[in-house]
Amino acid sequence: MAFLSPISLSHDPPTSLIAPRTIDSTQIFGSKLKSGELQHTQLRLTANSRTTPGLTMSASREPPALTQEHRNNKLETVVETESGTDLFDNLKRRFLSFKKHKYMENLEHYEQLAKNQEPKFMVIACADSRVCPSAILGFQPGESFTIRNIANLVPPFEKGPSETNAALDFSVNTLKVENILVIGHSCCGGIRALMSMEGEGDSSNFIHNWVIHGKNAKLKTKAAASNLNFDQQCKHCEKESINRSLLNLLTYPWIEEKVREGVLSIHGGYYDFVDCTFEKWTMDYKETSLNEEDGRISVKDRLFWC
Repeated sequence: MAFLSPISLSHDPPTSLIAPRTIDSTQIFGSKLKSGELQHTQLRLTANSRTTPGLTMSASREPPALTQEHRNNKLETVVETESGTDLFDNLKRRFLSFKKHKYMENLEHYEQLAKNQEPKFMVIACADSRVCPSAILGFQPGESFTIRNIANLVPPFEKGPSETNAALDFSVNTLKVENILVIGHSCCGGIRALMSMEGEGDSSNFIHNWVIHGKNAKLKTKAAASNLNFDQQCKHCEKESINRSLLNLLTYPWIEEKVREGVLSIHGGYYDFVDCTFEKWTMDYKETSLNEEDGRISVKDRLFWC
């Protein structure tokens, strides 16, 4: 009687059963393939091979950039490519850290916030990624109602609806905030665009149509700082536009009324991220002139943090 040779159950079957294959990784990934990604794929494959019954032994012998799985006679190819996955993995870690160290450790506070909010501040800041009010001033959830736009501008009341004055309406009339803080900053691209515009700018350009709200700040800058170079004029206008926005806030009847009654205060702030300093000032309503074109702001309680 002839005996059959025992079948090997080794994870490394005889090479005669598997035709050697070579795959040019550049055909899959192009020139941006990183060695770290190859190693990551190999590790994922090893983990999957232990838990996926339909995975053939030959899969573990594929080049690490390519995993082949045979299920129901269908070939599925999983390819690791450069994408935004790592970015969202990082966001996931940040969120879980927040949940563990902030949310769960202050659960009673967040449960209360789930019912209602009572912020003391309405903050108007620039959309610039370098100028996050919560990061700079340490605002915690529930402390500030915030709107961010290009160049932290406040359009005058007569210009009609915008997301900025909608946020002002809600924060002042519904949330009853006690302070409005307009925060400008150094190297502002929106102010630079404003200062670079010829006349009213291009009416078909969204940025021009928005920053034109700061034209009075530009005119005052040109009049007061014409002897300065362009970069210095932009820095001057960054602060002038904050004060112009503070004056524009008073064109809203319900804001002006509350400021006059002393239940609402208006403040300006300027963050210089070149040397990390912050300047804060408060509008002195009684000494401020409200003329449309020649409005003059008077300030008090000026502070400089460095």
